[in-house]
Amino acid sequence: MGVPGRMMRVLRGPRPEAVPTLIARACILVGLLDVCAGVFPRFRHSRMHTLAEVLPGMLGPFAAALALSSGVLLLLLAHGLRRRKRRAWRAAVVLLPFGACAQFAYRHSLVGVVIPLVLLWLLAKHREQFDALPDPRSRWRALANFVVMGAGSILIGLTIVSAHPHRLQGDPSLADRLQHVLYGLFGIDGPLEYAGRTSYTVAFSLGALGMLTTLTTVYFAFRPEHPAARLTEDDETRLRALLAQHGARDSLGHFALRRDKGVVFSPSGKAAVCYRVVSGVMLAGGDPIGDVEAWPGAIERFMDEARAHSWTPAVMGCSETGGEVWTRETGLDALELGDEAVVDVADFSLTGRAMRNVRQMVKRIERLGYETRVRRVRDLAPAELDRIRRAADDWRGTDTERGFSMALGRIGDAADGECLIATAHKSEASEAGPYGDLKAVLHFVPWGGTGVSLDLMRRDRSADPGMNELLIVAALQAAPQLGIERVSLNFAMFRSALARGEKIGAGPVLRAWRGLLVFLSRWFQIESLYRFNAKFRPRWEPRFVVYRSSKDLPRIGWAALQAEGFVNMRMPGVLRRRAPEPRPCAHTHQEREEAHAA
Repeated sequence: MGVPGRMMRVLRGPRPEAVPTLIARACILVGLLDVCAGVFPRFRHSRMHTLAEVLPGMLGPFAAALALSSGVLLLLLAHGLRRRKRRAWRAAVVLLPFGACAQFAYRHSLVGVVIPLVLLWLLAKHREQFDALPDPRSRWRALANFVVMGAGSILIGLTIVSAHPHRLQGDPSLADRLQHVLYGLFGIDGPLEYAGRTSYTVAFSLGALGMLTTLTTVYFAFRPEHPAARLTEDDETRLRALLAQHGARDSLGHFALRRDKGVVFSPSGKAAVCYRVVSGVMLAGGDPIGDVEAWPGAIERFMDEARAHSWTPAVMGCSETGGEVWTRETGLDALELGDEAVVDVADFSLTGRAMRNVRQMVKRIERLGYETRVRRVRDLAPAELDRIRRAADDWRGTDTERGFSMALGRIGDAADGECLIATAHKSEASEAGPYGDLKAVLHFVPWGGTGVSLDLMRRDRSADPGMNELLIVAALQAAPQLGIERVSLNFAMFRSALARGEKIGAGPVLRAWRGLLVFLSRWFQIESLYRFNAKFRPRWEPRFVVYRSSKDLPRIGWAALQAEGFVNMRMPGVLRRRAPEPRPCAHTHQEREEAHAA
């Protein structure tokens, strides 16, 4: 069945994208021409005016204001048409007939009627290509639209009031010009005065800019919202069943259970891809979940969903096997992103010269009176688990939880009883803090039945340095008694470049690349994570980013920074939509039975 399915995809092939792109570029060109015609008086009397005046928007005595309005709207519309958005197509289909009627009624221009009708015919002929669904919406777009449109209107308005120097009375200052623009955006006469009918042209143009800013902001603010992706209880149940059978294959599999992700399943239900949409990028994390033989079906569903909404598909942190399947099934490209540090418990030891620094640090911390405990989440009492959860939240260094592809985003859920928690304690009364003797926490998620993957590291800022090293060593030493054979530590981005760039014989390009990574480490901890992982002598497993085109990499990188929590684009708290209440969880079997009975 795999071969015929693949042959069908090849025969069907990609749908043509040339027409939407050309129409979008035409809208940009027409929009720029209309804006120039409305702003610059000399442009309206140049040779380009012969072409510009027959385009939609150049109508009657209000030519300047209408040119600005149509130009700005076409510029806004072009992005949606390029992404094949259905609503952008509908807006263009409604706009063009009105433009044609206006050309005929006011100017009796046959050419002005033909041009919009030709564009309308092209849109109607290729309507099947404009089938992308709307993106998830939020009130943030209203605020962003107000800021961007407001700033653009002010800049265009300053150009308008300064584009008629021979008709401007007096020599107004920049402050007077800015005041005139701000008043004009609200439809109020400003302090500047012009000779002849120029004052009406400026007033209509500024009023049109203010009206566009207001209408578009109101539209974004009051249109219905689409909820963000959420993992339903049924989706989570199906994913846990797949992880129970195939979870040992990928150390990032359990992170697919984050409840702020969406999921698509293969037609057979034996594989799934979890994702989140950020800034128009459909981000998948790690490898698909489930049977490798069923991955192509889940990947095809993922790509269909991306195309249906015109999202940019991307995969962050997939393994080498996952990258091969993704590139083979979709035609996407893969780029090595970094390496995952994996420690085999059987090979780990504190003896030897290579482990001297870790060994000395652990012994020093133990002499200071710290002790460690390594337990499964199901073995912790509810009160202690709640204390650990509150401490981890309090010790977080940022306002938002970081992580997407390699973070679970929660601690202590009853369904995550197999997770591992390592804690450091100092029982001296003088050292007791708001969380008692608790000083540091490490949380691991299951990796099949015989492995764990590091989720988060948190410590009290007043605790002695070395807490993370102490707890990792404690977890590795306790692993055999817990049936754990391998432990996945942090992900080291661009690890190979850092390692090769510091060796003798490295070329100037590699050294320069390493120097840039070291510089960026001031903000993103690139080098420090590599150095920390290397202390435990792990084996390195490469991880890849899968992308469609190299021009998409900046956009994918920006979306990944937002998803991982390094860039916060959330609205202020007073304007933020209230998050849905988390699903209740029972800490014990008895509580779960009581909840079920209720």
